[in-house]
Formats: sequence, C-alpha cells, structure tokens
Amino acid sequence: MLTPTSTYRLQITSEQDLPRAAELVPYIKRLGADWVYLSPILRATSGSDHGYDVVDPTEVDPERGGSEGLTALSEAAHAAGLGVVVDIVPNHQGVAAPEQNPWWWSLLAEGRDSRYADAFDVDWAAGGGKVLIPVLGDGDEDLSALTVEDGTLHYYDNVYPLAEGTWSEGEDPAEVHGRQHYELINWRRGDSELNYRRFFTVATLAGVRVEDREVFDASHTEVSRWFREGLVDGLRIDHPDGVRDPQDYLDKLAELTGGAWTVVEKILEPGEYLPGEWRTAGTTGYDSLGWIDRVLTDPRGQYELASLDTRLRGGEPVRWAELIHGTKRRMADAGLAAEVHRLVRELPEDFGHGDEVAYDGLAEILSNFPVYRTYLPEGAEHLTVAVAAARQSRPELSDVLADLARVLGANAAHTEELTEVARRFQQTSGMVMAKGVEDTAFYRYTQLTSLTEVGGDPSVFSMTPETFHEAAARRQRESPLTMNTLTTHDTKRSAAVRARITVLAEDPRTWSETVDTLVATGREAGLTLADGPAVNLVLQALVGAWPIERDRAVDYAMKAVREASVSTAWVDGDEEFEADLTRFIDLVLTDPGARGVVEGCVARLEGPGWANALAATALQLTLPGVPDVYQGQELWEPSLVDPDNRRPVDFAALDTLLTELDAAAPGTEHATPPVDGTGAARMLLTSRVLRLRRERPELFADYTPLTVRGALAEHALGYDRGGAATVVTRFPATLAAAGGFTDETVDLPAGTWEDILTRRELTATPGNGIHLADLLTTYPAAILRRKDD
Repeated sequence: MLTPTSTYRLQITSEQDLPRAAELVPYIKRLGADWVYLSPILRATSGSDHGYDVVDPTEVDPERGGSEGLTALSEAAHAAGLGVVVDIVPNHQGVAAPEQNPWWWSLLAEGRDSRYADAFDVDWAAGGGKVLIPVLGDGDEDLSALTVEDGTLHYYDNVYPLAEGTWSEGEDPAEVHGRQHYELINWRRGDSELNYRRFFTVATLAGVRVEDREVFDASHTEVSRWFREGLVDGLRIDHPDGVRDPQDYLDKLAELTGGAWTVVEKILEPGEYLPGEWRTAGTTGYDSLGWIDRVLTDPRGQYELASLDTRLRGGEPVRWAELIHGTKRRMADAGLAAEVHRLVRELPEDFGHGDEVAYDGLAEILSNFPVYRTYLPEGAEHLTVAVAAARQSRPELSDVLADLARVLGANAAHTEELTEVARRFQQTSGMVMAKGVEDTAFYRYTQLTSLTEVGGDPSVFSMTPETFHEAAARRQRESPLTMNTLTTHDTKRSAAVRARITVLAEDPRTWSETVDTLVATGREAGLTLADGPAVNLVLQALVGAWPIERDRAVDYAMKAVREASVSTAWVDGDEEFEADLTRFIDLVLTDPGARGVVEGCVARLEGPGWANALAATALQLTLPGVPDVYQGQELWEPSLVDPDNRRPVDFAALDTLLTELDAAAPGTEHATPPVDGTGAARMLLTSRVLRLRRERPELFADYTPLTVRGALAEHALGYDRGGAATVVTRFPATLAAAGGFTDETVDLPAGTWEDILTRRELTATPGNGIHLADLLTTYPAAILRRKDD
C-alpha cells in the first residue's frame, strides 16, 4: 500500500479548481508535503463552495475542472513524486435543486418504480406513499404559488418533475401536485415529519443506502475509475457514522481501491478507539488535535475561568454532562424528531409500549449516549451505559428502557441478530451527538473556547505530559498511518486562534477583568448584553483572531449565538438581541476606550500565542501519524468557523515567502525569521519538518518520551521519534514571568544533534542533558535530527 508521509489539503472550488490545483503542485512539493489532499470533487450543487452536496457521483464536477482537470492535477502530482488523496461523501447527496440530481429527479418523477427508489432511505408508508419535501414558506400551504411550466412543477425557483400522465395544460397546479410521488409541505414540518434520512438536520442532503451493493457500485463508479486509471492514491471518507454498516462499507471500498490508504472522518470520544476490524489507516486526526491543545493548556487557569463563567451566568455554574444531556434531548425532541419518530415506527409490532412512551425512552437513551455510535456487537457497552444513565435520570421509564435495550441490540452476539431499529438507531445516535454537542453545546460552554473544538470534550481542561505520551505511544503501536490535524474546513477556530485563546488559561484573572471592563463599557453605552456567556464567547473570538474585519466578526457572532439557541436562533430568532450584540462588536472595534482594552489584551496574548502555535505545529508535524496541513495554515491564518475558514488563500504570497526562506544565507535574519505576525517562522518550521519526514521517514519510526529536569520542567515537553526529536515550550506566558529557563535540561540519546530550524549543532552525552535555555532560545520549539556518525 502506497502511504503518505504528509498531506496538504486544498479546497477545490470553481475559483480554485483542479487545473489551478495542478499549478500549485510545485509549491506544495517545495513546502515538503508528500500528497495533495483534495476536498470533494464529484459534481455538486451548482455554486456549492464546499462540494459536500454531491448531485451526481458519476462524474467530476465540471465547475471544479471536470475529468480533464483531475487528470491534469494527477499527472502533475505524480510527475512531481506526490500522491493524491480525495475526500468522498458516501452518506448523502444534495437535493436542494432536484433538476441537478438525476437520481433524486427520477425518484420524484417515478416514485417507487424508479430505478433509484432503493438508492435513498425513504419511509414511503410514513408519507402516504409520497416523499415529503419541506419547502413551502409560511402562508403558501394553499399551494397558490405553484405553477406548471415546460412540463415541470415550479414553486418560485424550485423545480420538480411531473409524473407521466399526471397533468395536462391549464389544470390547477395544486391538483397536479396532488397526483405526484412527492408532497411539498411547510418547511417547519420537516424536523418532525420528514420521511427520508438526511444528513443531520439538513433536509437538502438526502441519505444514500450504500449498504445496498447495487447502490454502492452505482455511487462509486467514478471513484472506481480513479483507481483503475491510477489517478488517485487514497481516500478520505466523510461521516462514516452515517452509513448503515461502516465496516461493511470499508470492506467494499478496500476491494474497489485495492486496499488504498484510507482515513475516516470519525470523531472519537476520550478513551474511545476505532474498531480494530475496520479497513482504514485511522481517522482524520481530531483526537490528536485535542491532545495537542490540552497538553499546552495550563490547568491552573481552570478555576478562575470557571468562576468568571459562573458569574456571567448569574451565579449558576454550568456542568458539562448536564449541559449536553439537555442539548441532545432538545435535538432529539425538535431538530431530529423525525428521525426518532422513524425509530418508533420500526419497533417490533409486539413491542408492548405505546408510541409516546417509546419515543420518550428512545430520546432519553440518545441523550445519554456517551459516544457517537456503536458498531454492534462491538461497542455494546456504550449502549448499556446509555440505557443505565437514562434509567437513572428517568426511573419512571425503567420498563420501556429495559425493553428498548433488548430490541436495540444490547445483547446481540452477531450482526445478523440485529433488528431494523437497532441498525437505524446506530445511524441516529451520531446525528444527535453532532447536533446537540458540536453545533449547540460548544457554543454554550464558553469558559475556554479553544477547548470546544470538533472531537473534543471541553470538560477535560488539560492533559499531563504523561497522558500525552501514553496516547502518542499507543498511536505509534496501533495506527502509525492515521492522520494528524490542527485545522480543517470543519474546525470552529484555526490552530492559531486557539493557540492565542489558550494563553487565557495562564492569566485568567486579567481576562476576567478585561471582560468585566468591556461589558461595563457596553452597558454604559446603553447596551443590554443579557447573555454573558455569549459575550465571553465573542470576545474570545475577537482577541483570538485580532485584528479582524467587522463583517467577519459579526458573521461569526451571529452564527455562534444562533447555533447556541439560548438568546436567539436560526428560526424565529431574537432580532433585538442580535442587534444589541452587533452594536457591542461595533463598539469594541470603533470606540477608542473599548478598542484600547482589547488591543492591550491582545498585546499580552500575542507573543505567547505565537509560541503556542509553533509548539502545537511542531507536535502535530512530528507525532506518530500522517500530518495534514490545511491550505494557508503554514502561516498564522487566524480563521474562525466556516465559511470563514474556507476563504481564498494567496498562494503567490506563500510561494514568494517560501522562496525567500529557502534562499536566505545561513546566519541571516531570513534564515531564522523572528516569531512575529508575518508567520514566516511557522512556514520555516512546516517546510523543514515536512521535508525531513519525506526524505528521512526512518527517523520517525519510533516513539520515546524525553525526560525534562529542573525547577521549570513542566514548561517543556519532548520525545524522540527514532532519530528525530521534538522539544517544545509549554505555558510560555508564565515561563516568561518566572524569568525563563535557566538550569533546566532535556535528556537526549548521546550523540550529535542538529536543530533543523536554526542549523545549530548540539552534543548530548550520557548523564548530561541539553540546556533548554540554549535549545529554545531562538524558537519555542526545536526539531532535532541526529547526525550520522
């Protein structure tokens, strides 16, 4: 199996299409990346900026460069000695514009007689034999807005097919609509009545039944061609938890690709690991992202930050477990109610409990589920834990919970024993977790927002070096080809933003005073600022991404508070609250006093934040696994949640900077650029490490923790990968306050080592460690290569 030493992720769009990506190959190679990593490239909804709404899996998207563009990119990459990995989306297809999706169009036109009737996961009986489409606006339920044009049914810009023989010219469009295999319903009814599986709460992304062999083959014809013709070398699988049987899917995929390197976008909770039978190299790296952020977070700041949060909540402390139980239950009862109703419908006829109590029990189990999903019979203990927790929180449901545990497969010994509801429940639990936690609770739990990242548990405030080393050593033993990441298109904040926010844990009292001052300033200006945690969330984003444009700040804040659904929401939101928060952002950006407070805070966070960013980058690039660099992240790139993190990247500027760094004479400033806002130091680190990994992979074949000694030993972390050693600074602000390193040392295997960043040589002898004051004087991170004897 061909495997990468690193990857470089490109977002392929109509502007940055595949031919343009081919032109970037020389830069990517010079940076040191080993494979080019592409976002989804199959035909997506026209105008899509992300590609996850595939409408035709049988061709490369013409708007992204088409088949010719993929060939050009593949040829350029392979000629340069680079591999190609592509992100694919097996779980769902885009159906926002039915006329663009031939499978969905056929389903709507022909109903259950369509050749694609089995491709989508539709509960026909629940819709009275029709597919329910929640698209009608309030007041349009009388269907008076419908028209028939050119043999199709129109609802404003939405176009739907008409079944053969169901209409004639001049007929009332509402009557024509009534004869179709679909029914347009009010958009508000979708969350409770939708009768087809979707991606999370997005009705315009319809679930695909890849568990069916014919559907799998049909939806992977183009992917199969890529491997048959040698265009692509590996795959990244989006949302494997959504498919019916991930192990079976990965088995089929491995047959199709010949066992190509494949990673899955799987979120693991602390202490959870991928099923051993899965034919995958590992995950996309959110687990290691969490370790890195937490080992760089000072645990001493937790009490003060929690105290501030409690005060902002009016004196009521927040408890993570209680918070996510509530947000998940809310999602099960509202946003994903249609999915829970479908579980109820699929319970055995002799279940013995009414639909209402069955719904209540199912929703309660989902709300207590500790992981995204099980893969029964593997992971049955998670179902047992969830049922026990549900029984404890709702003892009056004990009887129905006991019966649900049985039908959900808690005691199943083989997959064949699973009921239909047990199989579907496994697809549903991840939806509730993702929407209830990532997309809701993460915006409500605002003590330290660098910890509310995809795949993370913010109640785990920090990680000790010992625990970090244990996790990394296990990765080396069990999944050395998994991916490691710091920033993706899905992260809530880029690594650089999180790195600066992390510094708040080192000086929490000053942050508390900053928040108090800014809130007081806002209220003096007549603002209400009634949601204290939301204000804290927004202020952390502002200082983390500072300097930031007004539109970016407001867009982020509005998305965050609507997702939190505390003081406003996406649907029927509170315009007055949103206007108040927007005025607060304007005040912070334009009022001299308020802006001065923020800039003063940023001045304290900036240097330590850059140090954290370099340390995190050094860890990510050298840990066991395959490091991925998200486009533009070789600089600081202080981006926030999507779509902010999908903004265009100035590759010409990146190429120029890399050229300058490579051309700099030893000993000159450009050879060791300062740690400043240019981000040149991060590019230097990224390029030097990626090149070393690509040229000398044998130096990264082991994992041994390094011992740090001295009074300030907690401020450093190091390990040896088998000839390449990494040493980084922890808690840089408090380290500086303590006067910096003096006599502290790190024990390296005896021999001569070269710091690949500064080109300095250091000699380690038995019993004599390397002084950190010497090793970490130029940069807060050192990457050491053992020199050949």
